[in-house]
Amino acid sequence: MLNILAVFGVLCIALTVLAFAGNYTIILFKTGSMDPTIPQGSVAVVHEIPATEVKVGDIITVDREPGLKPITHRVIAVEQLGGGEALISMQGDANPNPDPEPYRESTVRKVVWHIPGLAKQVVWLSHPYVLGGITLGAALLVLWAFWPRAEAARRKH
Repeated sequence: MLNILAVFGVLCIALTVLAFAGNYTIILFKTGSMDPTIPQGSVAVVHEIPATEVKVGDIITVDREPGLKPITHRVIAVEQLGGGEALISMQGDANPNPDPEPYRESTVRKVVWHIPGLAKQVVWLSHPYVLGGITLGAALLVLWAFWPRAEAARRKH
């Protein structure tokens, strides 16, 4: 059992390092603007790329002005502006009209893959009490694993 948990721990560490080094993050879909491709309540892994690499048909996330949340929609047009920037027009798959204005970007986050219906679980796992319980459980497991065994102590005497 401890070997399985150790492998899981190493896997988590490796994925964290890869995510950090490769500019991968997770986003949650709170609206249905990308239905049916990416339903409301989905979780997606996104990878940061230069805006000059964006192609029509890609699903990307762009940041908006302060106070507004990022938006994830399908690219319907790209105009290269030079200097590493692109003017990107987008539209949600479920939306009847394109987004009101194109986005002038130098980097975007491209959707790599998604899992429908996982957002509620991710939100639940990010709750402070749940994170505290997981941390406490892991600490107790490590303590139990390294606690001296009574039979090992008897053999030494």
